[in-house]
Amino acid sequence: MNILDDLKLQYNTGGMVQKLIFWNIGCFLLSLVFFYSFSVVKFQIPTWIALSSDFGTFIRTPWTLITFNFFHAGFLHLIFNLMVLHFSGRLFSTYFTDKQLLGVYVLGGIFSGIAFVLSFIIIGKSGLLVGASGAIMAILLSATTYAPFMLLRIPLIGIVKLWHVTFVILLVDLIQLPLDNTGGHIAHLGGALFGFIYIKLLQSGIDLSKGISMILDFFANLFKPKKKTPFKKVHRNTTKKVVNSFTEKDITQKQIDDILDKISKSGYDSLTKEEKEFLFKAGK
Repeated sequence: MNILDDLKLQYNTGGMVQKLIFWNIGCFLLSLVFFYSFSVVKFQIPTWIALSSDFGTFIRTPWTLITFNFFHAGFLHLIFNLMVLHFSGRLFSTYFTDKQLLGVYVLGGIFSGIAFVLSFIIIGKSGLLVGASGAIMAILLSATTYAPFMLLRIPLIGIVKLWHVTFVILLVDLIQLPLDNTGGHIAHLGGALFGFIYIKLLQSGIDLSKGISMILDFFANLFKPKKKTPFKKVHRNTTKKVVNSFTEKDITQKQIDDILDKISKSGYDSLTKEEKEFLFKAGK
């Protein structure tokens, strides 16, 4: 098996967490080819992919509420996010389905993007946002809200509870909020808030991820080839009925067996004239 076949196998069997990781890596490679500027040594993601906090630009490119969640500003940015995605996604998948995971990722990313746009409207500055952090925070907070006391073994630290890990990550965002990348940290917190809201509504019987699942199923069925009705070929049964012949053969064999039993018990002379004639014909 070559590397390409191995990657295909991992993609097909790894579940939604694995697929999201592949999608993010794929988008990063595309941005590396098309959007990386070697002259300034950084990515220059266009406004039709990155989420802009400028309200006019945002209104013209509303789809960026989804696209920005799959692109990253650098390799370390990507690696850190994928590590947290793998960690939080596996925890989420312990209790929920792949469709719910994808729904929380997409909706959490949208919610975090809206928080980013609103924050910069209030602050009065504009900027661009890329990265899956807000969507991943939604997944992490969903798992934490549902199972806060899940025990985790952290290398060099020991056994801790899930809410301890989540609290530290949220605390880092809160500390950095006034220092640098304010809009990005607000997006993280917005995603976290959505994760909390999602679980609370789910526990009351409302699954917000169903809308995403229905949309995806619609498009999947739209492009899915329709099954053709197989041509029904009628076969005429030309085989002769042999039921009676098998029955007659069975009866004949039984009569022979009975006559042979009679001979073994009483001798050949004990047979009647009819039995002798029948045995003679059967032996021909």
